[in-house]
Amino acid sequence: MERRTFLRASAVGGSSAVLGGTLWRGAAYAAPAQPGTGPYGPLGTADTNGIRLPAGFTSRVIARSGQRVGSTSYTWHNAPDGGACYTDGSGWIYVSNSEINPSGGAGAVRFSATGAVTGAYRILSGTRQNCAGGKTPWNTWLSCEEVDRGYVYETDPWGVKAAVRRDAMGRFKHEAAAADPVRGVIYLTEDVSDGCFYRFRPTTWGDLSSGTLEVLVAGSGTGGPVSWARVPDPSGATATRGQVSGAKRFNGGEGCYYADGTCWFTTKGDNRVWQYDAAAETIELAYDDSLVTGGGAPLTGVDNVTGTTSGDLFVAEDGGNMEICVITPDDVVAPFLRIGGQSSSEITGPAFSPDGRRLYFSSQRGTSGRSSGGITYEVTGPFRA
Repeated sequence: MERRTFLRASAVGGSSAVLGGTLWRGAAYAAPAQPGTGPYGPLGTADTNGIRLPAGFTSRVIARSGQRVGSTSYTWHNAPDGGACYTDGSGWIYVSNSEINPSGGAGAVRFSATGAVTGAYRILSGTRQNCAGGKTPWNTWLSCEEVDRGYVYETDPWGVKAAVRRDAMGRFKHEAAAADPVRGVIYLTEDVSDGCFYRFRPTTWGDLSSGTLEVLVAGSGTGGPVSWARVPDPSGATATRGQVSGAKRFNGGEGCYYADGTCWFTTKGDNRVWQYDAAAETIELAYDDSLVTGGGAPLTGVDNVTGTTSGDLFVAEDGGNMEICVITPDDVVAPFLRIGGQSSSEITGPAFSPDGRRLYFSSQRGTSGRSSGGITYEVTGPFRA
């Protein structure tokens, strides 16, 4: 995947702060995405599931909270949240967290090569408010607890191996995780209004039992060079975000996605999508609803994020008007789908099947507005390769 990440000569100026002799810009380091015509065209009328989609796309319901998944004996969990897909022979598996406290955990649905549901089962139990997480290159699922001094649990999408708590990854209000195999680190977001952006350096790549937790250090602006500093006490006896002087604050860290040297992460408190260039060690805004020109912002309540091989980012809304929006490599943001009649819910867990033809996601509270009303969907259609 290749997105445009070079710095435009016309970057917006503003107030500045000094970091290591380098000027920080108070506004965007490079012009963020603006509304435009998306690659899939306008949304059509709502289908039988209440979802508005572009031409050529269809939706189906995969699972509902409190009900058995397909013809399986597994009852789907409440408040489905972050998710990911895994290759399983000629088929695939979709895993999904449960953002309830207590009990939490995560479940999985197995699909055949034709997309038929062939199984469903629990992969994590007895945890608290498992919100988002991330997929590892060695095909495990990192399920993150969104509670004070929460843990990261490494789980088996096949449900064979027992889940393992990864204490070295720090105790804080975890949200999402994204693996960077080139630098051998896991990026982590923190969902509090004065949260931080972290990375975990395992002692041995592929083994998360030990390593170093670091926090991003930067100036007060929204673009420029950054550095990393070790968090002295990852146990969180003293809040991890308060241990390093100069740690950059982010307003409600949410989704996190890595591809080809860049990590994108979202902050719901200020409706921003951030872009960290891991090679250059710089940060900039990929999207900011307050900087949208010429009308209303199409993307608000930014939350979970995923991407495709075409370079498109798909960002789910918690709030807004229940959309998943696409941000293209040429910096256009547009709605991809909209769920009607579920204004008391949020969209969670977007993830593509391994062949890129199917998008999975959930409405966490569905039409009822309660955790017991969650609905997990699949959208199939001509996604860009």
